[in-house]
Amino acid sequence: MIGVLWAGAALAAVTLALRAAGPVMARRFEPGPAARRTVDLCALILLAGVAATSTFVEADGLASAARVCGVTVAGILAWRRVPLPLIILAAGGTTAGLRLLGVG
Repeated sequence: MIGVLWAGAALAAVTLALRAAGPVMARRFEPGPAARRTVDLCALILLAGVAATSTFVEADGLASAARVCGVTVAGILAWRRVPLPLIILAAGGTTAGLRLLGVG
């Protein structure tokens, strides 16, 4: 048990050191446009992976068709730049309506 506490303390110290070094290094190092674009694309790919996983997978297998349709509606509306409250209502309404009809 004491080993876990030491490992946690070491992880906390390393995290603190890295977070403290960030602003110092930001002043000395300016990444180029290609590096910035790569970092932006990596963040986008990570977000897309999380969204896809939470859309298509449940704890016991694949997600229901109602959920997939609701997320699809949300994606299309977001792509069309609809305000977020309307996206949430439309996606929730689509999912609830399909589950009410027995699709889910």
